[in-house]
Amino acid sequence: MATEKKSVKAINFNLGKQELDLLTRLCNGVAVSGDEQEVRQIVLEEVKGLADEVTTDALGNVLVTKRGTAPNRLRVMLSGHMDEVGVMVVKDSEDGTYEFRIVGGIDPRQLVGKPVQIGRDHKPGVIGAKAIHMTTPEERKVAIPVEQLRIDLGPGAKVAIGDRGTFATKLAVLGPSLRSKALDDRLGVFNLIQLLKHAPANVDLFLAFTVQEELGLRGAKVAAFSFDPQIGIALDSTPANDLPAFDADEENARYNTHLGAGPAIYLMDGATIGDRRLVNWLSESADAAGIPWQYRQPGTGGTDAGAIHKTRAGVPSVSISVPQRYLHSAAGIVRKQDLINTFKLIHTALSRLDPSILNS
Repeated sequence: MATEKKSVKAINFNLGKQELDLLTRLCNGVAVSGDEQEVRQIVLEEVKGLADEVTTDALGNVLVTKRGTAPNRLRVMLSGHMDEVGVMVVKDSEDGTYEFRIVGGIDPRQLVGKPVQIGRDHKPGVIGAKAIHMTTPEERKVAIPVEQLRIDLGPGAKVAIGDRGTFATKLAVLGPSLRSKALDDRLGVFNLIQLLKHAPANVDLFLAFTVQEELGLRGAKVAAFSFDPQIGIALDSTPANDLPAFDADEENARYNTHLGAGPAIYLMDGATIGDRRLVNWLSESADAAGIPWQYRQPGTGGTDAGAIHKTRAGVPSVSISVPQRYLHSAAGIVRKQDLINTFKLIHTALSRLDPSILNS
């Protein structure tokens, strides 16, 4: 058996000032796919002195190794991606406005009128379009093509072609919730850092802070090849389709996760079928520690596990996510307790892991 079924005590963990300050720095940073430098620098500062090895590979992944002390340790890779969706500047109109293209999965309907920040110095701007007074009824029925939108930085403001940018939303605490851009996947990055600070001694941890996940899980493929793990786990954030149905008389039967119901353990998504041994290990660990959890119902999308499990001769893999409303928009919403319980779950599960899980 990989885990015991008797009850265990989960780690005492909460979001204090120090933790919230770190999460704020991570979320407020601009790290659109292909230019993750700002968040990568935060990660390097946080892991300094805590790991046995820290390297940055050719793609920009931060690869962190923390070896345990117990005998017969499994090599466990955990991944959280540093990049976020955003835009890239592609043309200067010479009047303070810039043409751009989307980087990653953004619904064009989310763009009009949004405040944005461009480049590593966070130049403020807005994505402009014709006012409603100047549009026809036909135009209002369809999303404005991205090619017709412009980022307005104002006269004299200059950014470089190729600069990345994203929404200008800052992290805010709203009662039991957190609101921010880029919670996908700064939540995973945050939990990897916390795991390093509270590393279980019974496993060898290989923590991959990956790049370009939003463009096809690119960084994770390289990181997994380098680490050559025995088990792969992706920590991410997943859409919570838990709002009421449009018809108030009908139940929303298409939910995949609910806010407030705990970390979501994946059965299957568009890139991975979760290894059943690992799914059972996680759910049994949560039950033993009294940690609420839910299944992430099968659907589209994917996490870094989609690349990890296909590396070398194959890696048993699974994903765990914090449920989030309004993913890939200017402002996502998560429950603080879901984030806390996600960390508690992965720490508890890893603390009870032994090599027999691969023989079950």
